[in-house]
Amino acid sequence: MKLSAPKFLVWLLALILAALAIVSKYVAIPVVGDFVKQYDFWVMTAAYGLLLLGTLFKGL
Repeated sequence: MKLSAPKFLVWLLALILAALAIVSKYVAIPVVGDFVKQYDFWVMTAAYGLLLLGTLFKGL
């Protein structure tokens, strides 16, 4: 199996999701803060899952 680097958009979305999960632990974010604070583990897991999919599939 050949791995490839994820596209910039996939990488950026994963970075934003991970940053939201980390920042919401310490700072109140007005728009998405309650959802991310409640599901911070799953938001971080989704960010890393997105990176995994971007690495496994060449066109993603």
